[in-house]
Amino acid sequence: MLLTTTDAGHIALEFLMAEWNISDEDRQWFVIVNSRLTGQNWYIVELAVAGFPDRWYVQVYDTGACDPNYTFISPIHGSDRYIDMTDLPVMVAEVLFSERNVR
Repeated sequence: MLLTTTDAGHIALEFLMAEWNISDEDRQWFVIVNSRLTGQNWYIVELAVAGFPDRWYVQVYDTGACDPNYTFISPIHGSDRYIDMTDLPVMVAEVLFSERNVR
């Protein structure tokens, strides 16, 4: 089965929302930035928190499975991790804080 880029984007988004136990009301903060077919059997999906420069890259196979080893990239340094999060819901801010701390 070959997915569409839209399907792959939604699968990746749902994967991360389930991984982090994000509530339905907080899901609206996360957006699919880009989804593209790479090779013949998988997609790379770029996800973000709306209005933030941080990015998650998730590999989605044409079977609908996601590689659990996604990539997170942020231009924000760990010491600046709280400055831009004041208007975010607590859980969304915690996800960004955690990801920025790990890198």
